[in-house]
Formats: sequence, structure tokens, C-alpha cells
Amino acid sequence: MDASGGMAARIMYITLLSIAAALTALLLMGTIFGLIRSREAVPLVILGNPGYSQTAHASDDIRVFSGLGRLRIPLANSSTMLLSIAFPYSANDTAFTEELAARIGDFRAMASDYFSSLDAQSVIQIDEDAAKLEILKRFNNSLRLGRIQALYFNDMLVIDAAN
Repeated sequence: MDASGGMAARIMYITLLSIAAALTALLLMGTIFGLIRSREAVPLVILGNPGYSQTAHASDDIRVFSGLGRLRIPLANSSTMLLSIAFPYSANDTAFTEELAARIGDFRAMASDYFSSLDAQSVIQIDEDAAKLEILKRFNNSLRLGRIQALYFNDMLVIDAAN
């Protein structure tokens, strides 16, 4: 073997050894980072699932807040409206959950104020989506630690005073 062939082999050996050392160091750093990183941390890279949302991932505990109970709202014409309002929230957000619980009375009053100026016929013909948006806006204006994304009306019933 001549000197140039031995030199090329030595350069190739050093190059391959350097690449192997760099890959080993990279794997070691990634492993250490993975062990140190919190389990609740948002992924740094997402492969293969473009529909993934960083605000709502698999570890979120989404529940339905129904703590307002059934509201009995007196209407303008002496009729009564029965209404239950519910909405989803993240149970993992402890501060926001506590704020929601603390505002139950305020939420009940806001919903009652919205409907109490209407008579039974107006409530029966109301645009439910517009009413939900208005009440949602009122609820969110009073909140400081988070936002409610959607409202659901359950048990929307008008009891006519004439009956």
C-alpha cells in the first residue's frame, strides 16, 4: 500500500469516527433533555398530525361546567322561563376553575338580566345563537383568568302565566 492510499484511509476513518461521535453526543443530549423535561410540556416538534392543537391536547381534562343549575327567570309578562346553561372548560386550569366557581352568582344574574326584560312570546321566538353569543360576551367580560369558548342551553322552557 502506498502512502497516499494509507492517508486517504486514515482521513476516512477519522471522518467516520467524528460522525459517530457527533451522533452519539446528539442522542445523549436528547435523552437527557427528554428526562429533564416536564410531562405537561407542549411538544417541540409534531410529526404526522397537522390537526394537533397545542391548546387542546390529549392530556387536557375537558369537563362541562353546569354549576349555574336551573335558572327560574321571571319574564316581563309574568311568565317564567326555566333555563340551564352549561359550557366546556379545562379542569387542568385550576385558577380559571376557581374563578368560574366564584362567579356563579354573577353568571346567574347576567343570564337573568338578559331574559327578564323579554316577554314569553319574545323568548319563544328568540334567535338562540344570538342570545348565546350575547350571554357569552357578558360572561367573558367579567372573567380575568380565562375565556369561555361556547355556551349550551339545556332545558329552555317558558311557563306561561295564563296557564
